[in-house]
Amino acid sequence: MNDMIELKKSVNDGGVLYIWIGLQKTGVDKWQWSTGDPALYLNWGPTQPDSREDCGLMLNGQFHDYSCNNTLTFICSSSNTTNTGLVFVNQTKNWRDAQRYCRQNHIDLVSVRNQSENQQVEQLISDNHLSGSPVWIGLFRDSWQWSDQSNSSFRFWALGEPNSFQVYEFCAMLNPNTQGQWDDITCRQEYPFVCHEDKLILIRENLTWPEALRYCRQNHTDLVSVHSEEMQRRVMNVVKRASTEAVWLGLHNYCSMNMWLWLSGEIVCYQNWAPGNGTTPEDCRLEKRKGAVQSGGDQRWISLPESRKLNFICRNYE
Repeated sequence: MNDMIELKKSVNDGGVLYIWIGLQKTGVDKWQWSTGDPALYLNWGPTQPDSREDCGLMLNGQFHDYSCNNTLTFICSSSNTTNTGLVFVNQTKNWRDAQRYCRQNHIDLVSVRNQSENQQVEQLISDNHLSGSPVWIGLFRDSWQWSDQSNSSFRFWALGEPNSFQVYEFCAMLNPNTQGQWDDITCRQEYPFVCHEDKLILIRENLTWPEALRYCRQNHTDLVSVHSEEMQRRVMNVVKRASTEAVWLGLHNYCSMNMWLWLSGEIVCYQNWAPGNGTTPEDCRLEKRKGAVQSGGDQRWISLPESRKLNFICRNYE
């Protein structure tokens, strides 16, 4: 959704009606997880999947396909270390609204990628006295693929779309008449388009802060600095794909003056600290402190020893 906010900003001033985006129909339906990962473990119940329904639920420990517009309770994955990182949400929502809730409040709808995770989800359902009741999980299918071959599962279709109103509506466009939501349409139409450039690069290697700094300066431009809410939104958009609980930023503590600075030398004006971080004097006698952003939850900044090994974000611009 952060990408959508930026995209609408970039085209608002042009008076443009329709804009191509890089989403195209492949013609091959495939089951995947809300995170974008392919669904290799599929614990279907007997005779399942039995229809053209495109969303998945768990019932009695097994998967069933179901209409995405139906409303059920659901399970989110969370950065919380309790309950094996799972959160049961006792609210009924359709699949897309459940996905949106999990992404805004936790990490995503739960993925069930093996027998162990299957048992954990089944146990959580039982603990909430819902054995025998269907519960949404993060399983869905469609045949749409991003042109950069990424596994992003984000969709922002307008109501009733994609509808293949005309035959061969295999491409997606942004429609300002639906507040920027998407329509499918034949690829032969000619519209303006928006290109994407990766200005922020998530590196899924576990390095100390000095090692991450060296990597970014040798291979890109620098560790990312977050001077504004807009840049924080961009960081939030990439950090969810991290494999560590936090991700290094270009933020360091200048101990002798107890100040937090960006690598550019600028002081931290825009603030996004988690409670208890960044606002009290740091003890640097044993080890220098550096700033990271949480990869889950509300993705706030935290102070950590620089020897911690984390993923990190490089920037590709001056």
